[in-house]
Amino acid sequence: MHDLIRTILAFSLVLGVLVFIHELGHYLAARWRGVHVEVFSIGFGRPLLRWHDSVGTEWRLCPVPLGGYVRPHGFEGPEDATEEQKAAWQPGRTFHDKPVLSRAIVIMAGPVFNFLLAIVLFTGLFAMSGQPHILNQVAQVMPDGAAASAGVEKGDVIVRVGDHRVRDVTDLQSFVSGQADAQTTLTVRRNGTEQVLPVHIGAVGDKASRHGQIGVSFAAEVGKPQSLPRAFVSAIRETWNVSVQTLDGLWQMITGQHSTKDLGGPLRIAQMSGQVAQYGVPSLVSFMALLSINLGLINLFPVPILDGGRLVFYIFEAILGRPVSRRVQEISFQAGFALIAGLFLFSTFNDLSHFGLFQWLASRAGQG
Repeated sequence: MHDLIRTILAFSLVLGVLVFIHELGHYLAARWRGVHVEVFSIGFGRPLLRWHDSVGTEWRLCPVPLGGYVRPHGFEGPEDATEEQKAAWQPGRTFHDKPVLSRAIVIMAGPVFNFLLAIVLFTGLFAMSGQPHILNQVAQVMPDGAAASAGVEKGDVIVRVGDHRVRDVTDLQSFVSGQADAQTTLTVRRNGTEQVLPVHIGAVGDKASRHGQIGVSFAAEVGKPQSLPRAFVSAIRETWNVSVQTLDGLWQMITGQHSTKDLGGPLRIAQMSGQVAQYGVPSLVSFMALLSINLGLINLFPVPILDGGRLVFYIFEAILGRPVSRRVQEISFQAGFALIAGLFLFSTFNDLSHFGLFQWLASRAGQG
């Protein structure tokens, strides 16, 4: 029961903060561009709390913490609005009447604030606790793995795989992932000298998504707390690196180099929130920063229902000098909704499989 309560609280905190910051970006950008905001909602469903501020925005706190939204005044265009909505429009404060650049700024601000949140969290973490670094030094060799068979030992530093020089652990993992079942060599630095070890890289996953694995884990070290300016620069660099690694991992899933079974959904996020919370505030802060980057990236994908999809429409509008036709937008939004719904269901299925639900159901059916 204690673990369940911790998981629920950690999940609500993590997702609540990320959603609030994302929507705050939209809200502040709308106010900056002269657009009135009618509703600022955290969560979905019937509001638990609601109040109006001095400028007339209704703030809502709802029970389902899986997202949120900001509703700008006049977000619907003249073609979609009812006569009552048109009569209530405040001249000069509607979203649809603003220039395309202003509308794009309002939409872009949500993902941008997610990246800014990650930078702020990393900056605080590096300034107070130091920046952790994963070394390409072997901390553990998995029994019966490819590295164990090749003679890799704890303390070895992997410097090359075949002719490929290893830059860091991320580069090593990415390269090995695409070398399933390959016969090659590992060059390791041991006691100051380099040794070349023949290795047959192992393979995991099914036929459609096999990827290479050598069976080692790596050492990590935490640096000293950094000065605030240096921590800020390190945070920007870390945010960039995580973004690139995330996009690279997604590309590997799309191209079949990595299994889509690793794609997690809200249940996996909830589980991981509870797990990292037990390791203390620094782990939870780092996890929030990683999720914030992912949320920013996802919202920039050119899928019509997401912020990135709307930005694509605005780009075409700026180029053509007129909005994309209503029919094209409707079809695109329907397709985007179907895609997002499908990904949500697929990731939830992965989560339930990861938790062993289907194996449990199969065992119960076998007993019956």
